[in-house]
Amino acid sequence: MQEYELIIVGGGPAGLAAAISARENGIERLLILERDYELGGILNQCIHNGFGLHTFKEELTGPEYAQRFIDQVFEKNIPYKLNTMVLEIEACGDEKMVTAINKEDGLMRLKTKSVILAMGCRERPRGALNIPGYRPAGIYTAGTAQRLVNMEGLMPGREVVILGSGDIGLIMARRMTLEGAKVKVVAELLPYSGGLQRNIVQCLEDFDIPLKLSHTVVEVHGKERVTGVTLAEVDENRRPIPGTEEFYSCDTLLLSCGLIPENELSVKAGIELSNITSGPVVNESLETNIKGIFACGNVLHVHDLVDYVSEEAKKAGQQAAAFLQEKESDKKEKTIIIQPEGGIRYTVPQKIRTESMEENLTVRFRVGKVYENVYVNVYLGDKQIIHKKRKKMAPGEMEQIILKKSDLTQELKFDKIIMKLEEA
Repeated sequence: MQEYELIIVGGGPAGLAAAISARENGIERLLILERDYELGGILNQCIHNGFGLHTFKEELTGPEYAQRFIDQVFEKNIPYKLNTMVLEIEACGDEKMVTAINKEDGLMRLKTKSVILAMGCRERPRGALNIPGYRPAGIYTAGTAQRLVNMEGLMPGREVVILGSGDIGLIMARRMTLEGAKVKVVAELLPYSGGLQRNIVQCLEDFDIPLKLSHTVVEVHGKERVTGVTLAEVDENRRPIPGTEEFYSCDTLLLSCGLIPENELSVKAGIELSNITSGPVVNESLETNIKGIFACGNVLHVHDLVDYVSEEAKKAGQQAAAFLQEKESDKKEKTIIIQPEGGIRYTVPQKIRTESMEENLTVRFRVGKVYENVYVNVYLGDKQIIHKKRKKMAPGEMEQIILKKSDLTQELKFDKIIMKLEEA
């Protein structure tokens, strides 16, 4: 049986950055397991630019960004297995057992002391959307269409309607237009877009593609192939408003209805998941409720920028290395819960061990709707330790604050940190 200090599940941007960081922090016996035929993950099909401004201080395409990390994996001789599906992760005391399979090795049972979860995320399936009508050819998720166009050289269609204004949908509106298709409209169920503002401008406004907020598809037309869709405006309860129906002829419907972390392995391993993010609940070290299992990237929570994925994954690699190198301690550390309120949907991390945290801890969070001129306030009991004004906040943009260890260790009578939005 092969034994490792650390196994990273996933060879995308999070897994690559975590592996490099772990190696730089002294971990020799590590292994990346990737289910695809190449490293790089979702970035391989993201041929648009806009990546790397934070990490490399220059603008790169997705494949270029991924290659920077792949080159480092090669330089550091970090082993990896491609076309390898991880079936199960078991925690057996201080040891972890990873069951995986591929054509060359068959069924493998790999023993390891720690694991980093970096499986990424997936698109919400169209079957969950409850759109009435037939399911003819011509209905794709935006990510599938992206792969077809950018990697396979195939066009899904020529007249396109996009449902959902997530970033992939916005980017595909531009991509399909550049390839000669006519994008009729982007419809969004919510009263605000779920994508980055820069993508709304660069992918829709620059190409005169209309964005209809508070609209959804109420009927798909066509039996063998999509011939059109009917959109309708929705009320505050997201119910279609009679009399607002509008028909759009099209041969293709792209669904960009959100991403969810890929966490089947986490569930089977007994890892506690957040009801909001659908990713693991982690502490300041990005460690889950199972000692020695860490999580980072989109499997933890869906990020808006891959640069933040790499930054988070670097920390996961550092913390996994620290876990492997530290001596076992029976000391019970006090854990503080971060409680989001008043418009903040979630935070990552969700809990903190003050004795283990670094001097400055980045807490990332998202809001539940669009806010203007509000304060992000953080309280320890009745004591306010952060009071930051934000001119505008939107669900599509990930926010962050910095917690200082010195603020948290001054008081000993609190067991939770309250983060909330309050009007200016």
